[in-house]
Amino acid sequence: MPEDPAHDPALSSAGSGEARKQMPRDERGWQVMPAPDGRGMPEQARKRPPPHRRPGFLWFVLILIAVNWLSVLLFRPSTGQQRVTVSFNPFFLQAVQSGEVKSISSTGNTVEGTFKFKLRYPPSDKHATPTTLFRTEIPTFWNDAQLSALLSQKGVQITAKSTAKKTSLLVELLLGFGPTLLIVGLFVLVARRAAGGGAMGALGGFGRSRARRVDPDTIRVTFDDVAGIDEAKAELSEIVDFLRNPERYQRLGGRMPHGALLSGAPGTGKTLLARAVAGEARAAFFSISAAEFIEAIVGVGASRVRDLFAKAKEAAPAIIFIDELDAIGRSRQGSISLGGANDEREQTLDQILTEIDGFDSSEAVVVLAATNRPDILDPALLRAGRFDRRVAVQPPDRLGRRQILEVHTRSIPLAPSVDLNVLASSAPGMVGADLANLANEAALLGARRGHERVEMDDFTDSLEKIMLGSPRGIVLSPVDRERTAYHESGHALVGMLTPGADPVRKVSIIPRGMALGVTLSTPDTDRVSYSREDLEAKIRVALGGRVAEEVVFGTVTSGAEADIQQLTAIARHMVGRWGMSDAVGPVAVLPADQQGPLLPGASETSEATQRLVDEEVRRLVESAHQDVTRLLTERRDQLDSLAQALLKAETLDALDAYAAAGVPAREEEPSAVS
Repeated sequence: MPEDPAHDPALSSAGSGEARKQMPRDERGWQVMPAPDGRGMPEQARKRPPPHRRPGFLWFVLILIAVNWLSVLLFRPSTGQQRVTVSFNPFFLQAVQSGEVKSISSTGNTVEGTFKFKLRYPPSDKHATPTTLFRTEIPTFWNDAQLSALLSQKGVQITAKSTAKKTSLLVELLLGFGPTLLIVGLFVLVARRAAGGGAMGALGGFGRSRARRVDPDTIRVTFDDVAGIDEAKAELSEIVDFLRNPERYQRLGGRMPHGALLSGAPGTGKTLLARAVAGEARAAFFSISAAEFIEAIVGVGASRVRDLFAKAKEAAPAIIFIDELDAIGRSRQGSISLGGANDEREQTLDQILTEIDGFDSSEAVVVLAATNRPDILDPALLRAGRFDRRVAVQPPDRLGRRQILEVHTRSIPLAPSVDLNVLASSAPGMVGADLANLANEAALLGARRGHERVEMDDFTDSLEKIMLGSPRGIVLSPVDRERTAYHESGHALVGMLTPGADPVRKVSIIPRGMALGVTLSTPDTDRVSYSREDLEAKIRVALGGRVAEEVVFGTVTSGAEADIQQLTAIARHMVGRWGMSDAVGPVAVLPADQQGPLLPGASETSEATQRLVDEEVRRLVESAHQDVTRLLTERRDQLDSLAQALLKAETLDALDAYAAAGVPAREEEPSAVS
């Protein structure tokens, strides 16, 4: 196994140890900070709340309301006395006749005036406030000539007001241009908020990069937090050294690769590894998903790429991490453009290629990309000078799984009974994300059970939940329960008696997930390849449940659907892809994964070849079916014994299952589920 690059002298330059001491672990228990999904991000690096939710905005609104209320109070016209409305006849006419009216002014039929002295209205109300101001309405049928003569006779001063209201110049301007100014102001406000306050407004915000930037001081992830993929860390250690000491490589005229492609199955730690590279190099980290470049408007993605690379060059040394690169980097061979989306994707891809080609050898900027399907990427991405350094992030082996469990259980109090070696041996095929989930599920289960420390039983039960599914609270009828017991006993017994089959770890007739029963079989060691005998053994084990139903009950049910799909896929791959059929020969006649008749790389075969493949698949399955039928018929007593033990106990571990079947247990390493 290669040496851990975290202890490489090239990476242990001055200040490395001090930088790690300045980045303490999170006391809440997170061991990887900030996590790829943003957990553990420092407060100053998190996204600010929208403007309308900030305290400053709320204070601004309250101040505007207070100013408006004060202006109403200050500028409200003051009337010393209250103007009362009096009747026209007889009160107003009698007041004119008696000479008590001093002056009047009329606007239409409305008359407002003043008395020579204060009067109370109505006269009989002693609580009414005396006033000199009054208002009345002249009936439309009244004789205006007689009223005018009476007013003139009594010396009443008469003035008239125009019915048209006069408005000030300021009011006219506000009424004329106010709505337009309000709409323009609202548009500017919305545009600035959408664009983050930039000068270009909302339209400029479309072309800005949406990459999340993490400053070097806030990255707490280093190579010590990445376990189980030492080969990948060793390949990336040179990039870390280049970002720390670029002059070391420029001295001899070398040009450091500016693009590295991380490929591997989901959950193997590609994003975490990219963040660890930034933490080791103490470089700014720009993270973005390739799908975030694409918009409905053609050209926006290319603009965002330019903006992202410009920001990274300003913050150098920096790392640009593009996740799910296949979203825009899919091969363009044979592609047909049916709309603007495809043009936008191609323009974005071309812009990325142009930016990588435009790197100066002195610029300390590295582009890391991750994908689960490197085989479908465009060849232009993978040529020399672009993503020419390809790092395969493989699932960890047993030692790697133990190291990953050690990382994810640092903050979990473990009981003395917990053996990480046993757990690592019991989880073949699990990747870093699966093991992190296992540790978290065990901690949650231990908390629900009231344990002070997480015990081994918590880990084993969590492992069974992940691998087999959660138990379902359904009650099977006696007939279904017996049929399920024989079905699972058929799988287990064939696995025990077939050379090359994986050892049986657990047999259960407790419904879990979508299955009514489960038989868990895992290899003793990690398997990287399978022989023809091993694959034929898998087909026989998959047929064991259905054949057991045929031998015992004489009928079959739909319960073997998943088994049939599994064995059919194995047989077709043996014949059409792995060259394990003498009739077809070592020829690949089936398209690989993610390929089809209209996609690049798909093989073209004749109808006769396809018929031959189907015949060979049927021959393999029928031959295995005959062998399993003969085996279970001869071992009927052992099948009955195992089924009866299952009906009684419902769940049998490895030792109990082998004992109930009367088969000597295999010598194997300890397992967490056995």
